[in-house]
Amino acid sequence: MSTEILRDSQGRMIGKITQTSNIKIEIRDSAGRYRGCYNPNSNETRDNTGRLVEKGNLLTMLLD
Repeated sequence: MSTEILRDSQGRMIGKITQTSNIKIEIRDSAGRYRGCYNPNSNETRDNTGRLVEKGNLLTMLLD
């Protein structure tokens, strides 16, 4: 399981992306709330309710 910390221009953590398995990469905001996931096999990004956002990896677009 690998994790990438996302930071703003001042160095504050705004979220993190974690590869939880071969078929799921998820993003959480700075408070640890689940924002959505990306499935590389289907090439789909879904939001925290499971709704399809778009094809491709658009996880960072799920952070406000």
